[in-house]
Amino acid sequence: MGSELLRIAEGFSIVAEGLRGLAKAEGSTKDKAAVKEQKQDAAKAQTESAAEAQQEKPATLEGIRALMAQKTQEGKSKEIKELLQKYGAAKLSAVKPEDYPALMQEAQVL
Repeated sequence: MGSELLRIAEGFSIVAEGLRGLAKAEGSTKDKAAVKEQKQDAAKAQTESAAEAQQEKPATLEGIRALMAQKTQEGKSKEIKELLQKYGAAKLSAVKPEDYPALMQEAQVL
């Protein structure tokens, strides 16, 4: 009977080792998910800080031009023309530099 008990104990040992391996594998899957989530959070924070930095920069002709090009691609050409007319200009280069900050803010809202 002693040898049978040893075989049973050995079997339990093998099962326990297999369960430990599964637990480690499951843990590494959770670790991968946590790392992926951390990367996504970091990317989101970077995007938000870039957007904040863009808003904090003084409005430049190049910045407004880029924003208006983006809005034109989004199908807002009519709104951009109306906005330029509001500032007494037929084209962006005719807008007064002192109006750049207000123009930039209004263009961002479009």
